[in-house]
Amino acid sequence: MPELQTEKLVRKQFLISPSQIKKLDRIARNEGTSVAEIVRVAIDSYNPDNAPFADLKAPELMDLVSTRLKEAIASTQKANRKIDSTLKKLSKGRL
Repeated sequence: MPELQTEKLVRKQFLISPSQIKKLDRIARNEGTSVAEIVRVAIDSYNPDNAPFADLKAPELMDLVSTRLKEAIASTQKANRKIDSTLKKLSKGRL
């Protein structure tokens, strides 16, 4: 994975969470390279034009988020009803 650097590197500090540090360490260890190289590759690989939903305008994106949220709520409510029903049957010894 490591490439020869043709550009001068500049030191930059970023704040990241402990879980992100663990993830970077794991990826670097698995790839046999440095954390810094993993970060450079990630930055070079990122393209906001190819990001999911990048072509949506704010109102369209909000509609999509609203629709998906309503679907998630309905699904959660259905699961909760099923769990409640199962718990009632268990408490009555019918399962």
